[in-house]
Amino acid sequence: MKAEVQRMDFRRTVLVTGGSGFIGSHLVCSLVNGHPEWRILNLDNLDYCCSPKSLESVQDRRNYTFIRGDVCNSRLVNHIFSTENIDVIFHLAAKTHVESSFESPSSFQRVNVDGTRVLLTAAHQARHRPQRFIYVSTDEVYGASLEEGFDESSPMRPTNPYAATKAAAEYLVRSYWDQYQVNKGMVIPKFLTHLQMNKKCTIQGILPISRHFLYVSDATSAFLLLLEKGIVGEVYNVGTSCEIPIIQLAKELVRMVKNVPESEVNDWLQFVPDRPQVDLRYPIKCEKLQQLGWRAEVSWAQGIRQTVKWYQDNPNFWSDNTKGGPVNQNQA
Repeated sequence: MKAEVQRMDFRRTVLVTGGSGFIGSHLVCSLVNGHPEWRILNLDNLDYCCSPKSLESVQDRRNYTFIRGDVCNSRLVNHIFSTENIDVIFHLAAKTHVESSFESPSSFQRVNVDGTRVLLTAAHQARHRPQRFIYVSTDEVYGASLEEGFDESSPMRPTNPYAATKAAAEYLVRSYWDQYQVNKGMVIPKFLTHLQMNKKCTIQGILPISRHFLYVSDATSAFLLLLEKGIVGEVYNVGTSCEIPIIQLAKELVRMVKNVPESEVNDWLQFVPDRPQVDLRYPIKCEKLQQLGWRAEVSWAQGIRQTVKWYQDNPNFWSDNTKGGPVNQNQA
């Protein structure tokens, strides 16, 4: 008997960096399931804030390949681009924890800036030129604003090392586009995990901090829309008008998880010292994206219910993750 293994012919090859993380794993699953005619490559070093369980549903699919490795490893990245005809890159791999960025800014510089440079260089030098390079940044690059929302033309004023490295990476992507024409959000899981362990929700400082929350399926649909309709070289904000004060969020989760009387809700809150620099809010405008036809479909109430239910149904999901705490599986 003669056996021969052949690679299927795929219409498009998509590389996702950081595809085992929170948003990345949802994006990968959406691509694998929604486009069986595409080959999906996931490059991830399985650092903190990710779990192999996130991709169990697609790990045996013929159009999915996992590559464990560091995006900063130029030899590995160059090998991928020299052996695969990469058509599209979704670059999500990054170090993202703000507090850690104050403690170890050099590691954020390495991953977020140097890693982006390695990827851009490999894409530029590849024999098969990619059609799209989609870099996923953060609203924190704009800095804080108490009133006016930020649009895509707003200046970047990062206020912490993490945001500064993401802004630097944005400039790198822009420079490669200008020179070479290369086509180109954790508080909820923290609170939920603490409450499941009968610990209090730790709130940094006493300032009126608020954040905007977007359900991860809405974020994924935005990326896929940009892949098909986004103008090459343009910047698009992906955002929502749903702004929730952090204290309100904590109290809402206490009510949902602990089911205690209203008089006992505050007993599950603990105020701790603030980090060196804190931004009260990050309001952004996303009219450009909405003009392409995108709308957030999942409401805050629906999204937070589904997020809490997920954590209740999967209490041991992160039990094998020894490198760091959990990330939010449903809310961005």
